Amino acid sequence: MGFEEIVTTILEQAKVIAVVGLSDRPDRPSYGVAQFLQAHGCRIIPVNPQVTSVLGEVAYPSLGAIPREVTVDVVDVFRRADQTPAVAAEAVAIGAKALWLQLGIVSPEAATIASAGGLTVVMDRCMKIEWEQRWGSGPQPSEPAPSQAG
Repeated sequence: MGFEEIVTTILEQAKVIAVVGLSDRPDRPSYGVAQFLQAHGCRIIPVNPQVTSVLGEVAYPSLGAIPREVTVDVVDVFRRADQTPAVAAEAVAIGAKALWLQLGIVSPEAATIASAGGLTVVMDRCMKIEWEQRWGSGPQPSEPAPSQAG
């Protein structure tokens, strides 16, 4: 499977996305991306020790603080590259399926940690942009379209 197919598969299968560094400020990129993903059917789990909730979801100070009964599909990271190896190790520890480093974030060390732990790794890509390139701003083709009353 090629890289573009891997990205598509992650986006198609992601139902629960832990967003590390998610801000509660609507002007921040992390907020816009999380809001978009939430509007398209994903459950967002904010991970930020500075906030208590974002987008109506309880925020957690770390990935390890997310309740064990929650299965995280993707850890989407909005942190500096030098902070991502620790995030990758946490992502492995919680059993996430993928580590996604947002646009502008590249860390070979984080990629090595995550890959060794069995996670699929995407770096320097934006989940919202990748979604829009595949399906526009609408739902995935596999999602039912919102019903139209009329």
